[in-house]
This record gives sequence, structure tokens and C-alpha cells, in this order.
Amino acid sequence: MLNVTRLVTWAALGAAFVLAPGPGYGQSAALTPFDKLPDWTGLWMMMGGTVFDTATQTGKGGAVTPGVREHPPYTEVYEKKYEEHLAKRDANRFPDVITNCGVPVGYPRILNLPDAYEFMVRPEEFYIITENGPNTMRVYTDGRPLPKKEDTWGTYTGVSVGHWEGDTLVWETTGLKGDRDNDSILDRTGLILSDAAHITTRMRKINDNTLQAVLTIEDSKALTKPWVVTKQFRKQKPGLFMYDYGCAENNRNPVDTSTGETLVLGSDGKPVR
Repeated sequence: MLNVTRLVTWAALGAAFVLAPGPGYGQSAALTPFDKLPDWTGLWMMMGGTVFDTATQTGKGGAVTPGVREHPPYTEVYEKKYEEHLAKRDANRFPDVITNCGVPVGYPRILNLPDAYEFMVRPEEFYIITENGPNTMRVYTDGRPLPKKEDTWGTYTGVSVGHWEGDTLVWETTGLKGDRDNDSILDRTGLILSDAAHITTRMRKINDNTLQAVLTIEDSKALTKPWVVTKQFRKQKPGLFMYDYGCAENNRNPVDTSTGETLVLGSDGKPVR
């Protein structure tokens, strides 16, 4: 004779196992240990100037000011490359790939821009959208693993996979272009990384008006040890709009092809000196 009570109990347990969300790829509801994703809506502006790592900065001024530089834990080879870039910067001849608005700024430079940001949080993905140029980045938070190295190739923002630790979004980024043709420039001083860069970013709201991203940059070719950089973003007043930024329509920084010099044009279209 069947034990109806036991049968009902086992049926209920079986249903619970079927319906319970698992930790695997595609089951995003199980990825956050809290019931509600954090509110990062609104427009944000980066705090500080466009020097990427102000904590190691020497010299006064901005990234284009002669004498200003940062001090990452570079290897001897990459320190020499950086010094060469600094010399070109000081001579107003630095070949920054975004000067002509033709390519994305890449990662982590996308967190070092002077215009407005939106940070869009969804259970399965996180987006960084900037007003400055054609710059968008996505981080997958649906449980998938980072792809194997042999399954990636160098792109501007690489490939990023993250997860939530309480109210902190933690993501890893690999598959960046590196310093070939200066594709990994981090700011106008000429900081670069190699194609071996592996970046772990921890981002959270430290108060109602401030988002903070702490980047731990590891690079077996360019760095002698991990390089930790902190970036902060201030929330702007409600009601502001973010517009598309057609940089190439008003290109004020063309490059003189005969000299390699980066030019700044005035409203009359002539170089400003």
C-alpha cells in the first residue's frame, strides 16, 4: 500500500530541486546574495583630472602638461617605452590613437574620461556607457566563466566576466590589445599596458553620491607587481541629458602628417599656438 504522505513529501522536494535557481551560467537570479540590485542610475562624472593614476603622479598639472607623469611598477622595458611617450608628449607629438576619434578608448581608459557616464546594472549584464565618443563596455554577470586564452583575441575593451559580492560588483578583464600601435594608452601622458594585462575591478557606491572603482592591474610583461588604481565618480543632479558625442564632426586635434605633431585648432580652423 502506498504511503500518500511520503509520496507527497518526495514530490514537493523534487519540485523544489527543479525550481530552485542554481549557480550556473544563465541562472542570473542566483548570482546576487541580496534581493535588489544596487541603484547606480543617473549621470556620473569622473572626479579629478584625466591623469589615470593620481596617487603616483609627480609634477603639477594635467596629463598634457610637460613634466607630469605617473609611476607604475613598470619593468625596465616598459619604463623606457613610457619615457619615450613622455618625450613625445612634451614635444606635442604624442600619437594618441583617440586623437582623430577613430577608435574606442578601450579598457581601463574608459574609466578615465572627462564627460558624462551612465552605469547600467542588470541581473545578467553590466554596462558602462560614456558620452565621450563611441565608448561602451559590457560585463557579463550571468555566471559564465572567462573564456580560455586561446579563445580570445585582442580587442579594445577585452572580455569581462563579473559577479556580485554584496553591493560590490567584481569583474575580471582579459583579452586586451596591448601596446601594439599604442592601442592600450591609458591617458595623454602615454601610459600603456601589454596584451598580457589581467585587470580585476571592484566597483561599489561608497556613499549616495560617489561610485568607486578599484582596479588591480596585473601584467607579466609590463609590470613587476600588481598596480592598484582607484577611480571615483560623482553623481550629477537629476534631469540632465546625455547626448551622443560625434567627436569626428568637430575634430579639434588633427595630426600633421608631415611632422607627426598633434594640432589644436581654433574656431577659425587654424592651429592654436
